[in-house]
Amino acid sequence: TVGNRNISSGINAEYGGVTFPTARKTGTTIVGVIFNEGVVLGADTRATGGSIVCDLNCEKIHYIADNVFCCGAGTAADTEFTTRMVSSKMELLKLRTGREGRVISALRMLKQYLFRYQGYVSAALVLGGVDVTGPALYTVYPHGSTDKLPYVTMGSGSLAAMSVFEDGYKLGLDEEAAKKLVRDAIRA
Repeated sequence: TVGNRNISSGINAEYGGVTFPTARKTGTTIVGVIFNEGVVLGADTRATGGSIVCDLNCEKIHYIADNVFCCGAGTAADTEFTTRMVSSKMELLKLRTGREGRVISALRMLKQYLFRYQGYVSAALVLGGVDVTGPALYTVYPHGSTDKLPYVTMGSGSLAAMSVFEDGYKLGLDEEAAKKLVRDAIRA
């Protein structure tokens, strides 16, 4: 309020009651959560260039191995190339050893590659999967550092998504509750 006048109602009256557009959500939100038997990963589908939404149906969940998947935020080409390279290395590891690779193997390959380029490869990743040790979920930052947590978020929408996880996460979630939590976090 300025003086006795409410600014927002003054603007609407001044411009003939025109309603101004609301802010548009841009950027990426990628999330993951561990439930009692596995991992649920989720990502929005918007691809943006600055404040412009370029593509509304972009694939941000990448195949690494039959038991490992990865969500990517950052430069689309960097995330795509990085995950394809690690997927190829995981396939070679499977052929060499005769068994499925572990999630930690994919994590090590990702972090070593990203560390080598010191953040110049713009790929922020959420890596999740299930192996002989059980479900595992990690974040991998563009400079190669990692975190292991029961629920993770990355991207420009990560703060809103994290608030949903902090409010709704409980140990021992079942699969349906985990899927709902991920859906709610992406929509936040």
